[in-house]
Amino acid sequence: MTTDAAPHLFSASVEALLARADELCAQRHVRLTALRRQILGLMLEANAPLGAYDLLQRLQAIQGNAAPPTVYRTLEFLMEFGLIHKIERLSAFMPCTHTLGRAPCHEHDADCVHASQFLICRNCSSVTELEDSTILASIVAASQKSGFRLQHTTVEVEGLCAKCAALA
Repeated sequence: MTTDAAPHLFSASVEALLARADELCAQRHVRLTALRRQILGLMLEANAPLGAYDLLQRLQAIQGNAAPPTVYRTLEFLMEFGLIHKIERLSAFMPCTHTLGRAPCHEHDADCVHASQFLICRNCSSVTELEDSTILASIVAASQKSGFRLQHTTVEVEGLCAKCAALA
């Protein structure tokens, strides 16, 4: 989808993360197109998980002709390259704070496991992304005992965030 509309302007911190995403895409010989950048920027700006239709509404506010298939294709691309996660419990998406903060492993690395752990608040739906190597080590050890070759793992833990727990 090509648009002549001026791109939405993001804060300096979001622009820095988008520049990092651009770098990561270039390393993998793919493009962070204007639309992909726009959707990732909207997600980074939100600071909370967003559903596909939430993203569509935000995108339509900027460029009125956005359609659901466009958003879904973009989300698939961003997930495939490790720039975002899908939080199944919330049917929502959020940027991968770890990938955007450092270089991800290379696809040809057989030992590379994209591991994510999320703490999801049942009360306010806030999500905290963890990357705890001990959790991953336990999952890897258990899968190896079964002869299973692990490539991706996502752990979603529900409970109350510190703020909501303090109010309870």
